[in-house]
Amino acid sequence: VLFLHPWLEWGQAYFHRRGRLEAVRSAGYHALTLELPGLRSSAPPVGFPDLDVAAGLLALASRWPGLPLFVWGVSAGGYWAHPPLARRGGDAGPPVRAAFFEDVSPHLFEWSWRVAPLRRPAFALYRRAFPRAYAFLDARRHAVALRLDGCAYVSGELDAGVRPADTALLAGLAGGAARVVPQAGHLGAIKRDPDGVIELALATFERALSSAR
Repeated sequence: VLFLHPWLEWGQAYFHRRGRLEAVRSAGYHALTLELPGLRSSAPPVGFPDLDVAAGLLALASRWPGLPLFVWGVSAGGYWAHPPLARRGGDAGPPVRAAFFEDVSPHLFEWSWRVAPLRRPAFALYRRAFPRAYAFLDARRHAVALRLDGCAYVSGELDAGVRPADTALLAGLAGGAARVVPQAGHLGAIKRDPDGVIELALATFERALSSAR
């Protein structure tokens, strides 16, 4: 399982809490975390972070060759996982069987528009100046191209940046399950219902394994 952290200064250390790593290891999975570029001691960004996610998947596949691959992405980590998971063809990288996403927005700038209203002029300028990049950043375009044996999205009812309707939409496009945790804000679903979130993630991975048996 490749764990992809949210955009917080803790980076991959984010997963040292809330029991995700312990849960997948207890269930018999290996786990790998990576540090997205620009945080802590990681290298400066080169392109969009989807390239780093793709590199992480290659590292995971080479470390445990022959084993099925899974992704557990939270917020920015889950968002940037969508492009590489949607790619198909010779350069698509190793296949991923299932993915579990927490607090993922359909679009980086739509999330920013809601949570950082003072920067809206800059967001609008980016959309007009870089239409192709803006379109690439639309996770809905990638979600509809996902070909996974298991997929699920979780978010919080009170998340201002990722609305319940956004979670349901992404899940519907990806052909996966959606769950909204009551009274939870951004990154709060795992805090309010850790057992439920972890149980859904493990069930999503197990469903993918069962489909291949």
